[in-house]
Amino acid sequence: MVAALLIVRLVVAGSLHLTEDEAYYRLWAQAPALGYYDHPPMIAWWIGLGTRLAGDNPLGVRLLPILACAVTGALVFDMARLAGGSRATAERAGIWYNAMLLVAAGGFLAVPDSPAALFWALCLWSAFRALCSGALAWWLAAGAAAGLASLSKYSALFLGPGMLLWLAGASAGRASLRTPGPWLALVVAAALFALNLGWNATHQWLTFAKQFGRIAPHRLAPRYLFEFLATEVLLLNPMLAAFLLRLWRRGGEAAALARAWPFLATSFPFVAYLLLHSLHDRIQAHWPAPVYPALAICAAFAAEDARGGWRFARAIVPWFGFGTCALAALYVALPLAGIPLRFDPALPVRGWSAFARNIEGLRRGVGAGWVGTTSYGLAAELADEPAIGAPILQISERERWRRLRQGAWADTAESGLLVDLPRRIDIDALRRCFAHVQPLGVLDRGPAGEKPKRYAVVMVAAPRRNLVRDGCGADSRPTD
Repeated sequence: MVAALLIVRLVVAGSLHLTEDEAYYRLWAQAPALGYYDHPPMIAWWIGLGTRLAGDNPLGVRLLPILACAVTGALVFDMARLAGGSRATAERAGIWYNAMLLVAAGGFLAVPDSPAALFWALCLWSAFRALCSGALAWWLAAGAAAGLASLSKYSALFLGPGMLLWLAGASAGRASLRTPGPWLALVVAAALFALNLGWNATHQWLTFAKQFGRIAPHRLAPRYLFEFLATEVLLLNPMLAAFLLRLWRRGGEAAALARAWPFLATSFPFVAYLLLHSLHDRIQAHWPAPVYPALAICAAFAAEDARGGWRFARAIVPWFGFGTCALAALYVALPLAGIPLRFDPALPVRGWSAFARNIEGLRRGVGAGWVGTTSYGLAAELADEPAIGAPILQISERERWRRLRQGAWADTAESGLLVDLPRRIDIDALRRCFAHVQPLGVLDRGPAGEKPKRYAVVMVAAPRRNLVRDGCGADSRPTD
């Protein structure tokens, strides 16, 4: 099954246009560093290696995340066995991990969650091996995996408290805490994380300010909690989520709950933070991805003695997950031309080549020397399109581009063609930034016969400030 999914993901990855975030991380990979504006550097390193192996194309960008998804599935299988599950339960855990909708539909995407999930799972797997064998090398491997997870996404910082909770709550774990192994693992993890820490210290704590700035609560908005829970039930796979709830059903599940303890304990600090955060702000649906391998194992343990309706539910978990994603893939491959849709979930990856050609034709027609946007995602998408023969410049959030090769070399003495969603284009704000502002209409992106994505186009010239260095500033930035 893992081999079959690997082949499917390779085919899909090579044929599907990059998403906005993937295109942005691709630009990171062209300027290797120990940190970036939004995240630690691991995804950029992965993309850089993948593009060297398979070329600077969608497959190359996604190659390592696809391989990582297969390895993570194998780790889930082995961890379930190491935790006391039968072979059938371990196989079920591996299959169910891949049948989670977030993994089944997004396991090929080049986003920071991919290395974060792999290294989080690798840390737990190495710790299990260390407890079984007592070998110091496995503890050092667990520490290295935790450090690499923290270089993937800062959510991995919750892994340390989770590991301590696991070990302190089990007799074998408490015995291990009296040995050097776990503490040396912590030293190794900290040493690796120090690479990004040092980079931030010499770059005005750029990533820390971006990521940790969202922690402070500004208001009480419990509606986000219900939104978060509903979204995660769907992305986990609703049938699988039901088995997670079953872990706490009466005393009959005590054995399953005991085997699930390492995975529940290591996930608890991060999940608790997400629940708390959702009381005042929205949680992005993919944020819990690093704990998905652990949750798949917990659900498989809860399904071991399923009977009656639960047995039927157990049987349809993979069918629901894979079937739903197969239908989605079919829709992307064969769009329902002519059928008006209020929301097309595949529109973000459709129509980019034709859209880029239209932008280039208009740019040449009006004599613009560069193409501008107010969105980093759109700037990255357009930078990935060879049809556009001019520099791409995001005129806001210039701090994102300080050390990247793209987005910082436009000659703004020439006129520019600004393209973005109408809601992001504020003509009055642009006039405070440019001496000349002329709306030119709209361009559409999307397959023929379907509802397109519409973009406003504005000719701008004679910036009133150093646009490449300072952008349009807070006082004149087009609003989102």
